[in-house]
Order: sequence, then C-alpha cells, then structure tokens
Amino acid sequence: MSAFGNLAELPGDPILSLSAQFREDSRLEKIDLGVGVYRSEAGETPIMASVQEAGVVLARREKSKAYLPPTGTAGFQSAVAQLVLGDDHPILESGRTATLPCVGGSGALHLGARLLASASPEATLWLGNPTWANHAHLLGSAGAKFSEYPYYDGSTHSVDFEGMCASLTAAKRGDVVLLHGCCHNPSGADLSFSHWQTLTDLVLEQGLMPFVDIAYMGLGSGLQEDAAGLRYMAERVPEMLIAVSFSKNFGLYRERAGALITLAEDRAKAATVTSHLSSMARGIYSMPPAHGCALVEEILHSRELTEQWLLELEQMRERINGLRGALASALSATDQSRDYSYLKHRLGMFCYLGLSVSAVRELREKHAIYMVDSSRINIAGINHSNLHRLVDALITVG
Repeated sequence: MSAFGNLAELPGDPILSLSAQFREDSRLEKIDLGVGVYRSEAGETPIMASVQEAGVVLARREKSKAYLPPTGTAGFQSAVAQLVLGDDHPILESGRTATLPCVGGSGALHLGARLLASASPEATLWLGNPTWANHAHLLGSAGAKFSEYPYYDGSTHSVDFEGMCASLTAAKRGDVVLLHGCCHNPSGADLSFSHWQTLTDLVLEQGLMPFVDIAYMGLGSGLQEDAAGLRYMAERVPEMLIAVSFSKNFGLYRERAGALITLAEDRAKAATVTSHLSSMARGIYSMPPAHGCALVEEILHSRELTEQWLLELEQMRERINGLRGALASALSATDQSRDYSYLKHRLGMFCYLGLSVSAVRELREKHAIYMVDSSRINIAGINHSNLHRLVDALITVG
C-alpha cells in the first residue's frame, strides 16, 4: 500500500503558476506584471551594489560556516531593531524587544502566528480584505483563526478606513489585527499617519494585539516615512509583533532573509518570548540561514555601505513612483472617460487596475500581458519600452 496513495494533486499557487505560464510564452513582446519582484528598466532583478560589496567584505572576513543559534547575532538584532523602530526609539532602551532572524518575511509571519497560537489559542486574527494572497496560508498553517475587516474601496481607490474601524470594534479583547506597515500589497493604498494614530487608540481601547507586516520599507515615501505609523504605535502599545522582510529593500529574494521583532510588556516577558520563539524555530527549521542576514548586518553597521544602500533604495523608489506617474499620464491622455490620477498617489510596487477577470485573461491570451486575475499589477514590471503597448492593450480590453 502506497503511503501517498490517498493524496490528490493540489492546484498550483496562482502567482507561481502565472510565472510558469509567462516563462513558457514564446512571444517576444510579453510583459510580466504578476510576480512581486523589483525590476530595473532592463527588466532585470539586479543585485544591489551595496549588497555585492558587503558580500566581498564577508568573504574576506568570515572564518566559519558553523551554525548560528536561533536568535542569530547580537549585531543583527540591534541593527534590525534600529532600522525598523528608529535609532532613538524609547522602546530600544527598555529591554522589551526580542528580535529573531527568520526564513524571510514569510517565515517571520509564520513564526509569529505560531507564537500567538501557543500564547492565545482563543484569539482571532483579523485580516484586511484584500491582503497579500499568502497571508492566510502562512498564518492559517500555524493554527490561526480568521476574521476580516474591509480595507480597500475599489470605487474610490482608497482605504475604507471608516469600514475598517467599524469592523474592528467588534473584535474581542486579546484578538490580533494584521496591518501592512507600508506599500500595501495588493492595493498600494496605505494608511496615513493620522490613520495610525486613530488605530493606536482603537487597539488600546479594544485590547487588541497589532501584528505588522513590513515588507517594503523604503519603497513608498521614504525609509523614515514608511515606518512612522508603526513607530508611533510601537511607542504606545504594551505588546506587538513586527514581521520584517529584506527581500525587496535589500534585493535578497533568494537569500530568504527576514526577522521577527516582538514587543513585550517588560524585560522579563521579552526573555520568555525569546525562549518560546527559539524553541519553535528549532522545531521548524532548526537553525536560521545566515548569509542574507549577515549581509544586512554588514550594510547597516557600515556608514559607507549604509549610505550606498540608501542611495540605491532611493533610486528604486523614484523609478517606481515615476512609472506610476507615467502610466497615469499615458492612460489619461488615451482615455479621458476615466480618472486614472489615483495611480500616481498609491505607494510601493502594487496597485489595482479594476479590470474584470475576462479582461485580464484577454490581456494574457491576446496581448502577452500577465497579471493576476484581480488585476493587481507590479508597477516595477513596466518600463519605457513597453509602457505604450501596455496602455494600448489596457484601453482595448477596458
């Protein structure tokens, strides 16, 4: 009898399946707006020069490939906490933070959900509608129970903040609310600083635990601006989880470098949390991957490399924002029946085009333009050589 005889083949992941279709498409003019990776004007996902230089430094200095402990290195812990929370954030001196290296931001989300399932098994985790497609899978596989709050209003192309707050007032004390730190995926519609202030009050009044996923810090309005709301909340709430990814802003996609920052009520609770997270990590992947996190640590502890990285990050951000404006202007010039100005004002790599599933499939089949069925696109997949063909196709199917 086969041990696998009762297994049925599962459908492929929608985005990964779309990427496979794109690779198999032989049309030379094809455009990939689906997979969420940064691309240059040449259509490449480059290695940042600061990352290359950090790799050279590490190759010269590193003396061992021995395991790291689940908590990683003290240098990585401090560098990440300062990057996300700010150098002078009052919580850094309190001893209330615990930072662990993780297998990418995805690993941080899963590990955080495992911690919550162990500490608060009755808690419900509130997800925005919409949210990143893999949130439910990563968090649900750790045992999370879900409820939804409305987040994006397609008719206004903006955050449905009133609906969001109204839904969260129904959350019970001890529930967890997942928030995007910046550059909302998939809508590109971010919470304003005043939204973060109001949410902080709501979280405190309702007794909720914020769980912030910040995967695109620096690719929205700026490194400090993108973390301002998160930092405001962290200074005021007793407990918080922050899942950090270095895939996008350091370009370390395949290195799977990320971190989980936990804010606890006091120093003793932070130590307890660290012991549980270390045990959970040991039971999932045993020891953390080191190279990607070592590159981040090297860059953040070097003034020269940090300055170089910040310049590269600024160039990426300006390119994305410039493409948003170019797309909005080209669409507006071609089709004056619709208002495309919202495209300029969203942040990060993603936005919705508001197309039907049939229109999305027509774009793929007739025009070799690939995006997910929700019509979420990766702005970074656009360049000046394919922009006008994209616009013409969008007007044709729209």
